[in-house]
Amino acid sequence: MLRQKLLIRPRSLDEGPHSMIRSQRRFWLLLAALAFALALAACAAMEDQGDKPITVDVPSAAPRTLGLETPASAENQKMVAAFGGEYHDPAVEHFVNDILLKLAKAGEDPEQPYHVTLLNSPVVNAFAMAPDHIYITRGLLALANDASEVAAVMAHEIGHITARHAALRAEEEKRAALITQAAAVIESRQKGEEVEAVERRTLASFSRQQELDADEIGIRVMAKAGYDPYAASRFLTTLGRDAELRASLFGQGSDVSKPDLLATHPSTPERVARASQVAAQFGPPGTGITDRTAYLAAIDGMMYGDDPADGSIRGTTFIHPRLGFLFTAPDGFVLENSAQAILGVKTGGREALRLDSVRLDASMTLETYISSGWIEGLLPSSVETLEVNGMQAVTASARAGEWNFRVAVIRFAGDQVYRMIFAIRSLDADAEKRFRTSIESFRKTTPEEVQDVKPLRIVIVTAQPGDNVESLSNKMAVADHPLEHFELINGLMAPGPLTAGQHYKIVAD
Repeated sequence: MLRQKLLIRPRSLDEGPHSMIRSQRRFWLLLAALAFALALAACAAMEDQGDKPITVDVPSAAPRTLGLETPASAENQKMVAAFGGEYHDPAVEHFVNDILLKLAKAGEDPEQPYHVTLLNSPVVNAFAMAPDHIYITRGLLALANDASEVAAVMAHEIGHITARHAALRAEEEKRAALITQAAAVIESRQKGEEVEAVERRTLASFSRQQELDADEIGIRVMAKAGYDPYAASRFLTTLGRDAELRASLFGQGSDVSKPDLLATHPSTPERVARASQVAAQFGPPGTGITDRTAYLAAIDGMMYGDDPADGSIRGTTFIHPRLGFLFTAPDGFVLENSAQAILGVKTGGREALRLDSVRLDASMTLETYISSGWIEGLLPSSVETLEVNGMQAVTASARAGEWNFRVAVIRFAGDQVYRMIFAIRSLDADAEKRFRTSIESFRKTTPEEVQDVKPLRIVIVTAQPGDNVESLSNKMAVADHPLEHFELINGLMAPGPLTAGQHYKIVAD
């Protein structure tokens, strides 16, 4: 573990707090943790945590809705914007509304309407904001395999709002803050910090119990609405597999069975077991409807992965049509796109990269900027001026503890400057060459390249006699682990033959 002082202190005018990297240890951990941030459980939300992964705690309320409605409040608009805006697809909207209407009629107050908004985000997420809004990302819809699994997610949110979990959590947070402040004032700062740690664990336990309670309420609601109550445990299992796959892509181990006392959600195996126990009260597996065929028909053609308007990843190349640039990461890197930065980790997790941007006054030279103190450990003798595809650029090296950093700043246009940061333990000649090649790949896009960027989409195919997991996964337009991705999005547990005539999801250009 790295224990150095602040290494990077960017001051970007167009970056949010999420992009602030305060130490090289946290810079590395951000990249390692990104996989988990993109695979949060159904109630995870977005919270502003400085340079931590995007994992915000939003009020865990939920809906019983009757139709989509554009959020009017500033708070709702802010939340929608944080997840890429709304996603409009009439077939999907109609289907989700129909599910939620059935759940609403099975809830405690069938007359109270709620509104659902589809979010244009590949992140697997759903949450709600009191008193009447529920949000579901298209990333979650792509992962679900039938209507009952989507119903399980929304019914879970109904459980939160029924139990007033958002209000109770807010009260618990206020109580914890008051206790901590009192301890610090009456005794000492150290005592206050000790009490705060205890209160954090208490709040985490409180939140985990809320999740389990919402699961139980939700399963009862969906079963009453006629859906398969076992869908909740199925989807929770899929969430765990999704987290493991993303963790493996980022070279990190993932033990989803190990409880984390500070986690905001219980471990997936615990929730699966509890959900199965509750479902068993309504009958054996196979009870209730799944409506798989109709659901797959509804999401056929739905966008998958990143919206090209916000940048597109194809293997190790990232292109942003709207901002007009592209670059290629070194071989072996897995890239992830966020609103604030492009992050990447090489398989094995021993190398990482980040690309972001800042606004820089035209009067400040790049040499002055790179030496202005936003990077500690900078080696002055390493500062080098060069030209990258017709753009002014400066590179330099930095070192802190066991990590070495290769940094480049490139003046793109006007006051727009892009920064590329590579992290590695041993910066040898081979690494220097690979990083330099990646830096020099940064360039402006051509009109033809912009036109060629098309979104990936979910396409429903029918298995033919002789088809198997391997044959259909070969049709996946996914660069990394297409077979594992095919199994994941179709709820399959292992390679093997497929059922002829059955429908399956693939990802296509």
